[in-house]
Amino acid sequence: MTSESNLAEAQRHCEALVRQGDPDRYFATLFAPADKRPHLYALYAFNLEIARVREVVSEPMPGEIRLQWWRDALQGEVRGNVRGHPVAASLDAAIVAFRLPRQALVDLIDARTFDLYDDPMPTLAALEGYCGETSSALIRLASLILAQGRDPGAADAAGHGGVAYAIAGLLRAFPWHARRGQVFLPMQVLERHGVSREDIALGRGGPGIDAALSEMRAIARDHLRRARSLAPTVAPEITPAFLPTALVEPYLARMERPDYDPFRTAVDLPQWRRQWTLWRAARRMARRPI
Repeated sequence: MTSESNLAEAQRHCEALVRQGDPDRYFATLFAPADKRPHLYALYAFNLEIARVREVVSEPMPGEIRLQWWRDALQGEVRGNVRGHPVAASLDAAIVAFRLPRQALVDLIDARTFDLYDDPMPTLAALEGYCGETSSALIRLASLILAQGRDPGAADAAGHGGVAYAIAGLLRAFPWHARRGQVFLPMQVLERHGVSREDIALGRGGPGIDAALSEMRAIARDHLRRARSLAPTVAPEITPAFLPTALVEPYLARMERPDYDPFRTAVDLPQWRRQWTLWRAARRMARRPI
């Protein structure tokens, strides 16, 4: 089997991972040019690998070892052939083809180290920094792929859009995080509404937690509004990288239904609604041009 066929097989593996584990970005990538999709799936599969480390380890140390393997792989320090790992091989091909900055990928790994522990998120600024180095960085890296390795600008739009999307995602994951004692909501916000970390870990609801979650939705919407105000700075060729942000408002709206229980309700969209929302956003962005 040739190296080209090995890479193609590895890229198909990445596509399957993203389709199953990250449908928002999977369907958004269908609006990208066909020759860019394998590289976008490689990037998003890497993100999935890093984001899921907490789920596959029983304690932080094995998670730290997994993350260090990825740092070493990105920096060329892994012993053995990295190309034996389909996600690593596909990501390396994307890095080389589009001159992706390895440091941004290492920074993403470093930010995800927080996931391995149950330390509380101290402030809103800390949360926004975490979202910026993970979600916003993915938009920037995807934009580089779509722009053939050239800097397409729109860094501020990516920053705000990524934070909005990440906060919505963390609010969607609130039931799962609460059950394992993990708190991504800033203590700064929780304390303002009289909520403790123990309240969340024990599943104690009430007006305080409702108010804190409402404030976080407002913060996500503010970042989304800022991203949309920067739409003129986004070149048409990179709009597929921004498409997942179109799902932020539908997700937030579902959290405001009368039957919403933050500790039990799984917030998701039917596949047809997700695809329709992305299609409509793609048409709107093409006209604006974002």
